[in-house]
Amino acid sequence: MTTGLNANHLLFLLHGAAWTIGLSLIAFIGGGLLGMVVALCRVSPLKSVRLATGTYVQLVQGTPLMVILFMTFFGLPALGLKISPLTAASASLLVYVSAYLGEIWRGCILSVPRAQWEAAECLALTRAQRMRKVVLPQAIRIATPPTVGFMVQIVKNTSLASVVGFVELARAGQIINNSLFEPFLVYLIIAAVYFALCYPLSRWSRRLERRSARAQEARSLSTPPGQLSLT
Repeated sequence: MTTGLNANHLLFLLHGAAWTIGLSLIAFIGGGLLGMVVALCRVSPLKSVRLATGTYVQLVQGTPLMVILFMTFFGLPALGLKISPLTAASASLLVYVSAYLGEIWRGCILSVPRAQWEAAECLALTRAQRMRKVVLPQAIRIATPPTVGFMVQIVKNTSLASVVGFVELARAGQIINNSLFEPFLVYLIIAAVYFALCYPLSRWSRRLERRSARAQEARSLSTPPGQLSLT
């Protein structure tokens, strides 16, 4: 009978941490792709498209992630669609991340100076060309720091996937604690692993913010008002 924390328990926690990283990547990549669609729809010239995506964002942001997980894992089987915990967790996080990243990126798109939009329009570029060649390259630079910062929230929110039985880091710790009854030690290790995953992202985000501020100041000094920036 195992009476204390051993190497097998630590390996099990590392396995859960690996799934935490994997689920975070799934949520960020999938949610990022859908979030870009949401952001572009939110600045669409069509009012109906803006209203539809705005409603989607408000519904998702107004619903706790845990409720979305329950609706996906327990609600879809009631409709005849059975899914695994991994699929439920991935789909729920994808929806959650897309709404928040979509709003972050919408704000970054709209923060591109209006003069840049007007200068691109004066060159007779189509809306798609203006977005691709002028607006989005500048918006991406603005969006990078907050996007990296939001990745920290994604990593931490993967812990909620344990409510549907998905074994990531938090769930792995819960399983170990149920057999050892050493909550302080077990959850201290879990906290240390989460810190090791999130702290580098936080530092990276702050570094990007400082770099972005310096670059923005340099561009404002070198680019006269109304001049088109393609860099």
